[in-house]
Amino acid sequence: MKMHSSDVRHKALALLRSGRKNADVARDLNVPLGTVGYWLHMDRAKRGESPGRRQAQCPRCDGDLDTKAYAYLLGLYLGDGHIIQYSQHRVPSLMIACDEARPGLMDQCEAAMRAVFPDNSVCRVRRTGCRNVKVYSRHLWCLFPQHGPGKKHERRIVLETWQQKIVDAHPWEFIRGLIHSDGCRITNWTTRMVGGERKRYEYPRYFFTNKSDDIRRLFTDTLAKVGVEWSVLARGSDPFNVSVARRASVAMMDAHVGPKY
Repeated sequence: MKMHSSDVRHKALALLRSGRKNADVARDLNVPLGTVGYWLHMDRAKRGESPGRRQAQCPRCDGDLDTKAYAYLLGLYLGDGHIIQYSQHRVPSLMIACDEARPGLMDQCEAAMRAVFPDNSVCRVRRTGCRNVKVYSRHLWCLFPQHGPGKKHERRIVLETWQQKIVDAHPWEFIRGLIHSDGCRITNWTTRMVGGERKRYEYPRYFFTNKSDDIRRLFTDTLAKVGVEWSVLARGSDPFNVSVARRASVAMMDAHVGPKY
């Protein structure tokens, strides 16, 4: 086992106390990630910041759930999220896959997780071309009852009554979460004859693509409630694409959702 000097440990703790992430400190100092985590845990315990095995409260049952942040996080989860519990971990984790090219999306996802789970730590895990924004919590089953075995499009996805009330109260946050996960804003173009001359015409459009009939229905039902007109574009016989192209509806989407960044 490699032993590390007290100078390395003190330098690591100074970086951690300044807000640096465990993985960054481990990489910079060439120290195993587990060792850095152990140093941080012992340092917090020494300073009284890790009071034993205190269980975090359930944001829904015991705490004051940030419903606005939850509506957004629910949309992200239904699109690009999943809950997993490895055998070596006693606590399940929620992971939202975010494109590496969209740091703003990762920031918003992390902010929503921190607002919904104020007693839990949030981290980002590097993957090829993306990062998983991740939080561990024993109360994920309570917050996301849609979790189950298999892929989402292969099982029934229905909001519980309390979730539907939150979506009804914050419809645009829910729509924004779905667009930020499985949607996009693009510029379409076509040509038309104007005064005998064919001219190019461009117009913005929103797309939402998901294989789950239930998730697409949740999206379109919420669009209808806020007055956004939509249509379905099928690839072959698969109606996986929901389109928003009407000028007034696109303007509403721009005002409340906007493109990913």
